[in-house]
Amino acid sequence: MGRIFEVRKHTMFARWDRMAKQFTRIGKEIAIAVKQGGPDPDNNPALRRCFANAKGVNMPKDRVEAAIKRAMGKDKTDYEEVVYEGYAPHGVAVMVETATDNPTRTVANVRMHFNKEGGSLGTSGSVAFLFNRMGVFKIKNEGQNLEELELELIDAGLEEIGEDSEGNIILRTPFTEFGNMAKALEEKGITPLSAELQRIPTTTTELNEEQAKEVLELIDRLEQDDDVQQVFHNLR
Repeated sequence: MGRIFEVRKHTMFARWDRMAKQFTRIGKEIAIAVKQGGPDPDNNPALRRCFANAKGVNMPKDRVEAAIKRAMGKDKTDYEEVVYEGYAPHGVAVMVETATDNPTRTVANVRMHFNKEGGSLGTSGSVAFLFNRMGVFKIKNEGQNLEELELELIDAGLEEIGEDSEGNIILRTPFTEFGNMAKALEEKGITPLSAELQRIPTTTTELNEEQAKEVLELIDRLEQDDDVQQVFHNLR
């Protein structure tokens, strides 16, 4: 029983770690959204997006409300969104989105992560051209006809539609059409499981298993950094 228990315990703690990281990430997104557009979700589309993402990861309502209060308080933390670019081992392009109250600390940490895992931090624009910034919406597939849904959402900027491994519908739209898609889904009474801005690679790099492992070790290291919000790469 000992080994089985240890495996289950490790899995359980790993899940808690992922949840804690997701809650922290969304808490920062809420702080940034409130700073930019105020605490009223009816007048703040970015905050509504945060609410949808919080619901998608089962973030408790009291945690969401606490994040809003902190964002409005005297002792609020002012987060700055900073994007870093670089290369993982074997030439894999990496983009790192951060939300930080200390960019000096953050860039030092990000550079350290790249260096320790055999990568290199680049300059602004060094890999950005390899990615398209897109709005990505995940919605439940509740018997929708994909072809009909596609036709209904084309005017809202829909560029791609498909399904993920769990059968949810994935909608992609250009960055500039994010708000239009969010509004169109709202008008149709569809609440997304998540609504995010992602960086989709235009080309991908294929590696063997050992090489891919080296790249993923860097990705994992970056994702565990407290200042890092999301990491995007072009590893196939």
